[in-house]
Amino acid sequence: MKKILLAGVALAALSTVATAADLPRKTAPIQPIVYAPVFSWTGFYVGGNAGYAFGTNSSRNTFNGLAPVGVNIFGDPDGFAGGGQIGYNYQFANNFVVGLEADIQGTTLESPRAAVFGTTSKSSVDYFGTVRARAGYAFSGTNSMLDRTLLYVTGGFAYGDNTLGIAGYTSQSKTQFGYAAGAGIEYAFTNNWTVKLEGLYVDLGRDTYTFRNANPVVPAITTRNQTEFAVVRAGLNYKF
Repeated sequence: MKKILLAGVALAALSTVATAADLPRKTAPIQPIVYAPVFSWTGFYVGGNAGYAFGTNSSRNTFNGLAPVGVNIFGDPDGFAGGGQIGYNYQFANNFVVGLEADIQGTTLESPRAAVFGTTSKSSVDYFGTVRARAGYAFSGTNSMLDRTLLYVTGGFAYGDNTLGIAGYTSQSKTQFGYAAGAGIEYAFTNNWTVKLEGLYVDLGRDTYTFRNANPVVPAITTRNQTEFAVVRAGLNYKF
């Protein structure tokens, strides 16, 4: 009798195990692997910048049509510069970036008054602008300290308002044209905001200025002046 009971208990236990094995198992859902998107520099952007400029004036002068005299009658200008920029970048082949940028700057760039020929002279650049191409290498997706960093070179067209004056004579302002070239580094600290540090050399070329005295007996002074300066500036851009 005991053997029959034990056999029945064993059969019941086996049946319970078999039934449990047939039941569906509860397992945790598989979590999908999410990869952070690789940052791209492609797109339009706008921003602002501020920095410091310092440069030189060089001139060749004539007095009432006499032979030119190679004396710099205007001092070397320096001052602050600030303004805005707009541009477009295109990233290709993973890490290469090309683009186009235009900017315009207001400045306090001026030379100190210098004694010249018994009077004083002064020059200033009230504003300048550039339209430049950019080309660089982006470290996007490198998982290194340089990730989201762009190193670039830039160059193109430049223009600026140049004012020259000599005490006792008429002053003149002209828009001069030349070129700009430089390099920089830019870092994207979010998907939309970037910061940059840039150095730019600007040469506004040469132009001729004629200064006349109120007294017609005093000879006119004509100078062919070249203005060039370097700008070191920081900028902030918003990328669309």
